[in-house]
Amino acid sequence: MQSLEIISINIWHIVIALCNLLILFLMLKKFLYQPVKNVLKSRQAAIDSRYHEADEAKSDALRSKAEWEERMAAADEEAAGIVSSAVESANRQSNAILSDTREKADRMMDRARAEADAERRKAEDDIRDRVADVSAAIAGKLLEREISAADHSDLIDSFISEIGE
Repeated sequence: MQSLEIISINIWHIVIALCNLLILFLMLKKFLYQPVKNVLKSRQAAIDSRYHEADEAKSDALRSKAEWEERMAAADEEAAGIVSSAVESANRQSNAILSDTREKADRMMDRARAEADAERRKAEDDIRDRVADVSAAIAGKLLEREISAADHSDLIDSFISEIGE
């Protein structure tokens, strides 16, 4: 019969074991659960603050990006304006240089024409002088040999027509 006493259920043992379990649970709750819960709360708060900081940093970055894009657009517009004004200025200068060059070329052409006309006139005068000298020499030689009045008048007419040409 000894084997029945070993298997038998003793209520006091169960009650004492339950009391030990309850005391152990309360002690663990008091000394372990609350501190762990506080640590978890502090970690959650730290994570939430980091998320908040990250959101603020992201919004700051987006604002900075928007400002940068506005500045770049303004800079692009300013650069386009500077380029267009430079092109306009270059066109004006090139037109001024071209007109000045044309005026100088026209003046040079006029001067060259005037010089050519003067040279032509001088050459004509020189030729006339030579023709006159030659005609005087011919006249002298012709006078040395006798010519008739008709030959003399034909000779003068031919000289006058040659000089006119």
